[in-house]
Amino acid sequence: MAKYKVTVYTHNIATATTMNNVFIKLVGEKGESKRTWLTSLKGGFYQGTASREFDVVCPSSLGTLVLIELDKQPLPLFPQDAWFPSKVVVTTPEGDTCQFPIYRWIMDKEVHLFREGTAKRLCDETNHLARYSREKEMKTRTELYCWDTYKEGFPGSMKADNPLDLPSEIQFSFTKATQFLFTAATGITELKLKGYSDSKKSWKNIDEISKVFCCNRTVISDYAQEHWKEDEFFGYQYLNGCNPMLIRRCSELPANFPVTGDMVKPSLRGSSSLLKELQSGNIFLLDYKNLDGLKANVINRKKQYMAAPLVLLYRTPDDKLVPIAIQLKQKPAKDNPIFLPTDSEYDWLLAKIFVRSADFQEHQLNVHLLRTHLLAEVFAVALLRNMPMVHPLYKLLIPHTRYTLQINLLARAFLIADEGVFTQFAASGGEGMIEILRRSVASLTYSSLCMPEDITARGLESVPNNYYRDDGLKLWDIIHRFVEGVIGFYYKSDSEVREDQELQNWIKDIFDHGFLAQECTGIPQSLSTVPEVVKFVTMVIFTCSGQHSAVNSGQYDYGGWMPNTPISLQQPPPTTKGQSTESTMLKTFPDVGTTAQGMSTMWLLSKQSTDFVTLGQYPEEHFNEIPPCRMIQKFQTDLKVFSETVKARNSGLPVPYTYMDPALVENSVAI
Repeated sequence: MAKYKVTVYTHNIATATTMNNVFIKLVGEKGESKRTWLTSLKGGFYQGTASREFDVVCPSSLGTLVLIELDKQPLPLFPQDAWFPSKVVVTTPEGDTCQFPIYRWIMDKEVHLFREGTAKRLCDETNHLARYSREKEMKTRTELYCWDTYKEGFPGSMKADNPLDLPSEIQFSFTKATQFLFTAATGITELKLKGYSDSKKSWKNIDEISKVFCCNRTVISDYAQEHWKEDEFFGYQYLNGCNPMLIRRCSELPANFPVTGDMVKPSLRGSSSLLKELQSGNIFLLDYKNLDGLKANVINRKKQYMAAPLVLLYRTPDDKLVPIAIQLKQKPAKDNPIFLPTDSEYDWLLAKIFVRSADFQEHQLNVHLLRTHLLAEVFAVALLRNMPMVHPLYKLLIPHTRYTLQINLLARAFLIADEGVFTQFAASGGEGMIEILRRSVASLTYSSLCMPEDITARGLESVPNNYYRDDGLKLWDIIHRFVEGVIGFYYKSDSEVREDQELQNWIKDIFDHGFLAQECTGIPQSLSTVPEVVKFVTMVIFTCSGQHSAVNSGQYDYGGWMPNTPISLQQPPPTTKGQSTESTMLKTFPDVGTTAQGMSTMWLLSKQSTDFVTLGQYPEEHFNEIPPCRMIQKFQTDLKVFSETVKARNSGLPVPYTYMDPALVENSVAI
């Protein structure tokens, strides 16, 4: 007789326990066991625990174990419940230990097949049972995970009408769902009770804004409230704020931005000239051409306004970055003056306010929504459609897809839908929003998603005090080394990459559905070498973790104090100088209700759930082999050391930069 020892682990998440009867069948290369009832003296398989050890007895050895069949049946008069087992561990009569990762909700009475957890590519499979299981799994996956098109010209998305349409294993946990709804409800309810969220009144003075702002505050939002008028803080945000993706070094002025040396000479320190500073690499450009010519929103039956500014920033001798010229429209004209720091206080301040409002639109739609959320969804759907659970890339990437499909579904339903908050209350909501996204998709490139290449292309290698760059490059390097080790363990040659059909299907799906089969994006249609796989996978993990954190986590920090980042503006850009006053500024700001809606939404989108998983932590143990498990440990150590370095640096900064601190970066786009 051959005796197998079976231990069942139930995952440590809310409601994972089952009180149903659980049955198992072991399937090996030489045969299979009888379907065995795993009795439990404790009366169930409880959340976060391992079962007692069960015996499965067979007449003879089953040979190499290939898979298990698992099902559960309700007790008489008891309902079918939901169970979330994490893994099954089997010790064979020969003394070998086999692990079968599950990490799925089992909610029915059907028999479910799970493969032994050693990572295998299709070309590694020789056993007909293993191939059959693989084919069955992928057939089910392609039926569950279907591509959809939200709007023409947008990246593909997951086909689902509401969260309950999503497969249960990718839905929010009970904890996540409860906290998300609570945060959403309490944020706007508090403002409603105070009479702010439905008010259509304009602001009478800055102190009134402070009363709304005091509902939720952070260290950096307080700093923004105190320093929002200052040129140095304005410039700092383009290096380390929510949108560090627009600034680039300027060696030659754009033809449509006719700034002269005499205009900016008072802003340049010493006897320098604009030409000299351009040649020295001390001039930087912000160009919001993506917003040019768009139709602005109508909020509360009132027309709103957007600018498409051009901004010159100057690196001072003491390494500050300050604005020295602002043109609010793309085409030079008499009614489109170039505003300067030497203009009157409110001429200059109002020009900066229009820039900051433009940055809100560009950041939210291009930098945040498209370049992290929508791309992360593409990567996730392509993975789930093309990679079986035993594939090494599935094991490596599945933690970086957690909650992404549901958070994006909610975004489409409650933020950018016809009645969504962004559609109703942002200057670019409605027609403008769709056009900005289409323009952004059309200009998307692979190199701009790879941080080292993007920093070089924008000429930012040596700009002082650029913590987004410093931390991001370090984080990219740590991720790259980890990915290089894992990929190198499974792919020993370039030919193995080319022969991996599941890998090739995955990248082709991403090219076709994510980048709309546009070769100009530079996204590969196939992968030919190991370094190509390493680079692309590094980009995927970085986009879903560090990059998303960098452009998401600071939304309330820099946007909670509305004057620093207005969601919309109620007056057109000024066409002449010398006319702006404090009253002009207050009339230009969004009304009270729009401000409250924007603040509560940014608070919600910046607030992590208590069950968030930090970068490099893998509660679900998908890898069985010792080498990749050791690589994960090394990855975690490297991230911890880097986190300590970031914290030490931040302790000496007036405005700490925390968004790339691995201890605060989530594994996936989950908020």
